[in-house]
Amino acid sequence: MMAAFDQDALPDGPLTGLRVLDVTKVWAGPTATALLADLGADVIRVEMPGNREGLFPPEIPGTGLAWFRQTTQRGKRSLALDLRAEGAADTLLGLVADVDVLVENYLPGTLARLGLGYARCREVNPGLVYVSISGFGQYGPQSRRPGYDPIIQAASGWMALNGEPGGRPLRSPTFIADDLAALYAVIGALSALRHRDATGEGQHVDVALLDALLATSDGYLTLAAAGAQPGRQGDQTDMVVPAGVFRCADDAYVYLAVALDKHWRLFAQVIDRPELARAPGYATNAERVANREAVNAVIGAWCATRTADEVQALLDARGLTAQRVRDLAEAAKDPHVLERGMLCDTTLSNGTVAPLTGPAIKFSRTPARIRSGAPEPGAHTDEILADPWRTP
Repeated sequence: MMAAFDQDALPDGPLTGLRVLDVTKVWAGPTATALLADLGADVIRVEMPGNREGLFPPEIPGTGLAWFRQTTQRGKRSLALDLRAEGAADTLLGLVADVDVLVENYLPGTLARLGLGYARCREVNPGLVYVSISGFGQYGPQSRRPGYDPIIQAASGWMALNGEPGGRPLRSPTFIADDLAALYAVIGALSALRHRDATGEGQHVDVALLDALLATSDGYLTLAAAGAQPGRQGDQTDMVVPAGVFRCADDAYVYLAVALDKHWRLFAQVIDRPELARAPGYATNAERVANREAVNAVIGAWCATRTADEVQALLDARGLTAQRVRDLAEAAKDPHVLERGMLCDTTLSNGTVAPLTGPAIKFSRTPARIRSGAPEPGAHTDEILADPWRTP
């Protein structure tokens, strides 16, 4: 759905005409190329014949197909090619000659050993943007280490920040390092294309999961390097009080935050404690941070007498920030989420239909969209080898 923009929308995405070779595996690389496909690029995925990667459980109910592959391989065409086989490098280089972007996320040095590294591909196509995604990057003392998402969470210090104070470190429930690396890979590819279009010169884009997670850690790396190591805070924050999760009368939870002192004065009225608006220990955020336990106790007692929906409604009515903590099933039914097109009914390769997660970016003229479900491995091999960059 693009209700706000439908009037002027064109049928094609902003990257229509862009040619992308996807030589990736697992999550970060395939996610980056899926995003490019959503934006309109023609993406050819190169994968092993009979590839079983991405068939991790669970299946999307009612489809018989794995969530993993359907999420990361949407909108692409599939070429079955064993890169280790005799003649495979020449076949791929034939495609490289006419491509704009190649994305790969093998262990650094792997494709070079197969005759498909950046230096060789550049000989074939000097304007090529060659994007490499890896755990630790293409250079540096640890560049040859494999690095899956949880390894990077542990290596970056991110995992040490996640969890309750005094508890054990926790992995993010999503592939946060992979997802961030995918986004940086897309940004890197588009930036390098801008340079290519201006100069004719391609380049090698190096994206490390470690760098991506560190760069998107809110400046905490700077604090730690300067000697102010951030600690594990659970749902709280050391910057603002109140800011956290509170249990309500219906045993549901609400997250609320009051960052500005003028908002605290409004909040004190909402909770029927007007005397706290300017009381010592409460009047300023600095005082509230120092008086965290007492402030949270007041709010906890107030929330305990109301449902989470009531708390949210009361604070919403005064322009204050609060949200009942929902699960993903509830979010999936939210009319706002649906109107924003964040679930797209998509026909999959076996004819079933699944609500795939939609693109986050909205365009008024060139909408991003899921253009097709994930293909079966090798589904387009014959047509690609016959005429690789036809309009699909």
